Amino acid sequence: MALISVTGSRAAAAAAALLTGALLAGCTAQASEPTARASAAPDTSASAASPSASPSQSSAPATGSPSPAASPSATKKPKADRTPRPVVVIARGSSSARVRELQARLKQLGLFGRNPTGYYGDVTASAVRAFQSRHKLPASGTVTDRTWAKLRSVTRQPTHDAMYPPTANPVAKLDPRCMTGRVLCVSKTSRTLAWVVNGRVVSAMDVRFGSQYTPTREGTFSVFAKSRHHVSTIYHTPMPYAMFFSGGQAVHYSSDFAARGYAGASHGCVNVRDLGRISALFDQVRIGDKVVVYW
Repeated sequence: MALISVTGSRAAAAAAALLTGALLAGCTAQASEPTARASAAPDTSASAASPSASPSQSSAPATGSPSPAASPSATKKPKADRTPRPVVVIARGSSSARVRELQARLKQLGLFGRNPTGYYGDVTASAVRAFQSRHKLPASGTVTDRTWAKLRSVTRQPTHDAMYPPTANPVAKLDPRCMTGRVLCVSKTSRTLAWVVNGRVVSAMDVRFGSQYTPTREGTFSVFAKSRHHVSTIYHTPMPYAMFFSGGQAVHYSSDFAARGYAGASHGCVNVRDLGRISALFDQVRIGDKVVVYW
């Protein structure tokens, strides 16, 4: 009985030892399985992102994944307009020497029918539009940098006399009677007086004439008297630098013309408003020089 008890005890101990080893082996295996799965996780993630991933894998939402990217049309920035905007070089309504240059250049092209005034008004704007249309530029009537560059390229630099002419209107075509000798050539059409010597215009000036009740006579005359400080015996008004050519009618300086312009009229005389020019003319004209008054 004792022998059996001892033998039984040893068998029980051996069985317990085997069971303990099996349990330890199982713990080792269980412990190594999470490690193997962890090492395989990147591959599993990669396969889910690959095109060959199964639907169940690819359809599962990823925790913490970024929001869907906006469509290209929503994020695409509009292209910036790189077309340079026109720069205004000479503005309408301005008065300056550059406006005179503009008008003189347009006049060279036959687009501005007056003498430069230095004021950018409707007439100048109309001439600018005509130039722009001719050269296929935006016909705004305003001088932009492109318009100014083109105008300068097709015209020559105007002279000082061209920019600052002595008369408001261009001197009219000379009457044939003015082409020989020394002549005071007076045009009622252009309202100008040209001092012509042997067919060449020496000087010119603005003039005005008598009203409809006291008209300035037309025709061919001669200077028969000169009076530097003359005063009218009829109207008792000053007539400086008077050069008489027909009765009491004379070419002379008028302070009223200088002040009021064409708002007034003479009593038949040829009024001059530029004191410097009439003074110089008075010194050059001789008794007997011809005077031609014409339309």
